[in-house]
Amino acid sequence: MMDWQTLLCPDRIRSYHAKGSSDLRSEYEKDYHRIIGSASFRRLQDKTQVFPLDQSDFVRTRLTHSLEVSSFAKSLGQSVGRAILRDGRDPSFHLENQTDICDILSCAGLLHDIGNPPFGHFGETSIRTFFQEALQRITYVPEWTEDGTPVPLESLLTEAQRADFLHFEGNAQALRVVTKLHYLVDEHGMNLTKALLASIIKYPVSSLEIDPVGPIRAHKMGYFQADREIFQDVESSCGLFGNRHPLTYLLEAADDIAYHTADIEDAYRKGFLTYHQLRDELEARCGEGDEKKEDSESQSVYRQALEDLKHRYEKAVGKKITRPDNYAIQNWLIKVQTVLLGAAQQSFMDHYDAIMDGSFETELLDATGAGKLNSVLGELANDYVFQSSTIIHIEVAADSILKGLLEKFTAAVLDYDTDRELTPYNQRLMTLVSENYREIYQIYGRDKSPQEKLYLRLLLVTDYVCGMTDSYAQSLYWKLNGRI
Repeated sequence: MMDWQTLLCPDRIRSYHAKGSSDLRSEYEKDYHRIIGSASFRRLQDKTQVFPLDQSDFVRTRLTHSLEVSSFAKSLGQSVGRAILRDGRDPSFHLENQTDICDILSCAGLLHDIGNPPFGHFGETSIRTFFQEALQRITYVPEWTEDGTPVPLESLLTEAQRADFLHFEGNAQALRVVTKLHYLVDEHGMNLTKALLASIIKYPVSSLEIDPVGPIRAHKMGYFQADREIFQDVESSCGLFGNRHPLTYLLEAADDIAYHTADIEDAYRKGFLTYHQLRDELEARCGEGDEKKEDSESQSVYRQALEDLKHRYEKAVGKKITRPDNYAIQNWLIKVQTVLLGAAQQSFMDHYDAIMDGSFETELLDATGAGKLNSVLGELANDYVFQSSTIIHIEVAADSILKGLLEKFTAAVLDYDTDRELTPYNQRLMTLVSENYREIYQIYGRDKSPQEKLYLRLLLVTDYVCGMTDSYAQSLYWKLNGRI
């Protein structure tokens, strides 16, 4: 069993002791202020959650989504902490830890998307598909050989290094941002507590250990090879033994609740989904799974939610509210959030022992009676938003932008920091790359082999592109292609 006094490790990668300080904040409260004061967090205001480059003030950005997740995660922390203490469930969990897990989860909610590239989750797909093709197509003459024969980039990287790019993941990039790329004082980034770092690592496996059909902890990569030592330090300090941090399950549930309900609301506001379509779609799925006895609770929660939606609409009509559809959907989604939060908290307690010994292999909401409601909301968002022609057009454009930028900057970094002279064009391109990111590359590339430095230079490209906002990526792409 994992132990809370180890899990809530307040240490930082760079330790410090403020002598004579009158600061009464806990280490986790200090984390919160470091995050909200960072440029990396502020940039989330120009990274859109669902509708990239949308000019509407209503549409959620990554910033507003992160604030919502932070709020839900903190709420789950309060409920779970109270339940553990009330039931005497775990002697390693002390009274003061209830506040600690709330602070950690609040911070984790703010950070969970901080490594995502521009243009939403589709940006991750664009990066992966670019490298799947580019590592085979782009050739390079290694400076550490003498025959002068150009070879594909993939043959110059280790299997693990190649896999990092082929399975690129925004969550792994988040660990890089907060531990390295946010260069403020030194190369340790925001220098956050290890408990917080552990809670944002959703997938504690390398790119070579991914198992999409295995336990949830291995569905995607959680760290790059370049950050392996940091990951191992955090994992060891928090006593994880290869498992997810228990708070990660609460963070994931908060994220699911926030984006599933928000996607429905945004789809309604944008005119992609009407009240009547939502009602009819929910009704059409109402009987699915009835043949299984274990589905009875899930069906009950689902039917109750459907009836609640219809009741709210009829109530608004009876009150002669001008927009009964708006009234019904807005209030219904708030109710759904409450139901899902309660289900996630109960699921955590129901599966507490399995979570604490690392044998729990699914997400909290999938193991509850609210699982069907949660999954159907995701299906509707996919059908009515992500498969819409509007979003598809945006994603096609975003793909061209991201791959165009990756192509140019990958070519520019190949000879960067080598004995070879860059072309005037590539010299200019490299001056555009964040000075902080270049400094981090120099620090972590020091005393590394030429092959390792090539891998780090390619990471420098993804670091730079992922740090861009939607509008900056679009603007830079236009400028580099002659549209000034």
